[in-house]
Amino acid sequence: MKKLLLIRHAKAVHDLNYDDFERPLKLSGIKDAELMALRLKANQPIPQQLVASPALRTRSTADIFAAFLSLPGPLLDTRIYEAGQITLMDVINDFDNEKDFIALVGHNPAMEQIVNYLSGERVDFPTCAIALLEFELDEWAGISSMTGKLSWFSIARED
Repeated sequence: MKKLLLIRHAKAVHDLNYDDFERPLKLSGIKDAELMALRLKANQPIPQQLVASPALRTRSTADIFAAFLSLPGPLLDTRIYEAGQITLMDVINDFDNEKDFIALVGHNPAMEQIVNYLSGERVDFPTCAIALLEFELDEWAGISSMTGKLSWFSIARED
């Protein structure tokens, strides 16, 4: 069985002085990431690995989760930044089969799209939301449309 934890990056600044790729987290985003990492630790199993977009806001979110969950730092995959559903599926299908539970830290709208594509569930995916998908499959390459079940979803706050 494979498990995929989807984490949308925490709230970032919208300052014109920053290139989109280099936007840092707001203080509220840092607090939300800490809250969600603690919530995950208290309520769900811990992923074996984090894979994240290299954009600053996703790297920072993944680093917070890694610290709170006692995981190594995230593997960075450039394909995740500005990815759509098809590209995210390529990333997921390429995951290492030695790992049964991987967390992917990414961006919207792809996070909402991938939950819907894999499970048929429509969710609003605000910043720092978490979705856990479970698959009755032994290989990441077999994951495709409607093969997953959304088993847990949590948001940091109502914006």
